[in-house]
Amino acid sequence: MEFITYSLDHYANAIVALFLAAVIWMYFRSNPLRHSSWFTIRRFINWFPLGMTYSFLYMGRYNLVVSKSSLGSLMTNADLGTIFAVGTTVYAFSFLVNGPLVDKIGGKRGILIAAIGSSIANVLLGVLTYFTVLGKLHLNMVVCYSTLYAINMYFQSYGAVSIIKVKAYWFHVRERGVFGAIFGALISIGVYFAFDWGQRIIELTKANASGGWFQHLLQTLFASNVTVGGRVVDATWAVFFIPAAIMIFWVFIDLWLIKDTPEEANFPPFDTHDASSGQMHVEFSTLDLLKKVFASKLMLLIALIGLTSGIFRNGIQNWYFIFAAEVKQPGAEFYLKHWGLLLCLFGIIGGFLGGWVSDNLFQSRRAPPAAMLSALVVGLTLLMAAYLFSAPFFLGLCCVLVVMASVGLTSLMAGTAATDFGGRKATATCSGIVDGCTYLGSAIQSFFIGYLVPSEKAGEAATFLGVTRDWHWWPIFMVPFAILGLGVAIKIWHHLPDATRRYNAEKALLKVPLANAET
Repeated sequence: MEFITYSLDHYANAIVALFLAAVIWMYFRSNPLRHSSWFTIRRFINWFPLGMTYSFLYMGRYNLVVSKSSLGSLMTNADLGTIFAVGTTVYAFSFLVNGPLVDKIGGKRGILIAAIGSSIANVLLGVLTYFTVLGKLHLNMVVCYSTLYAINMYFQSYGAVSIIKVKAYWFHVRERGVFGAIFGALISIGVYFAFDWGQRIIELTKANASGGWFQHLLQTLFASNVTVGGRVVDATWAVFFIPAAIMIFWVFIDLWLIKDTPEEANFPPFDTHDASSGQMHVEFSTLDLLKKVFASKLMLLIALIGLTSGIFRNGIQNWYFIFAAEVKQPGAEFYLKHWGLLLCLFGIIGGFLGGWVSDNLFQSRRAPPAAMLSALVVGLTLLMAAYLFSAPFFLGLCCVLVVMASVGLTSLMAGTAATDFGGRKATATCSGIVDGCTYLGSAIQSFFIGYLVPSEKAGEAATFLGVTRDWHWWPIFMVPFAILGLGVAIKIWHHLPDATRRYNAEKALLKVPLANAET
């Protein structure tokens, strides 16, 4: 265990870089449609900067959770739960506007709006944190953070729909399992940036930190020599300012490299055989786009699976970080210390596992691997409840496996299934609403778990809704939602878009390798 901890301490960035290299290698190895080399390379040049922007959006999203441990009693568990719930609720309902908008303006403009808007919101959150730490905030802290975090999450909501919108034009349905895996990897790398890089920023900007020239630079930039009552305070606000600067860097790269469609990059038209095949000439109004989801029983069921995955994805991702910081985990301290790295590695595995199983074992049907992953979560959350305080190492393992499954589910539902059944013309709307339901699930768990677990604030009520606050409610709350996701996935087990089913039948009849002469 000591060797593993030492390796993670010293080689975390290298390990993530190796996993990213493996993702890129698997992307180039997977070419079932026999695209030309230049098409494959140009598509990589398109999705890589888009994906890095999306990953750093995550850093500017979960830095709130990281800052909580440094703020201590200034932000309680209930406060964090309320702030995060407000932000994720805004994120969820923003898609009713942003989804149809991105379908009209394109993914490139959408990702630029996301990065610029989130950067500004993070700067404002940094300023707010500065005044909070210095004791100069004379307004309600929860209201102030909730307002600015809601603004941040509104702009964040442009990110996922934009990357998926661009993907829909560049990836055939039979390739989207692989892209779903890439999407899951980008989410996971972003979580690593948020938790591990964010925590490192927190550590290096502490008043008594010692970390060489980089620590000195951060201290100089973020004025951690500021004093309150004669005591030098930590520059916690840096965890908001740094992601803002990184996102602006990627804005300039995106402006230069991203193309919304293959045609814009001088390739012939490319039929992806999704639900938009044969309908690319049709112009949809905003109402038409929304009907694609709300008038479709199948899309609503996909969104319901998304909602359940959001409950246990952020239910573990956020709350294990808080739980392990408050409840000592003897023999399993490295989970907390390297939480972002572990989420990254297991998330990448989950994304690729779900995508590979879908494309290679189930003819690009997304529900079968979703059912398998949901069943895994049912078992893991029950085990968590049973061993919550008695087996710290096993508890941590269960948590990272739940995140693995939940990232696989998110990439399958929001990143892939919604695109398949929504089609290129309605991709942003359909995937956005599914992703919105994922974050609606996040809001539900954030609020309820925040009030069901013990509070460290003196004088705060020891009960909620008539039940005693207890950490056991954390995994127990997630169990019924995992069962619900499993049931829905089984119900839609055999569904495929008609165009995809015809395409599979034609290729099976001809018994020739998948090919696309146009690209």
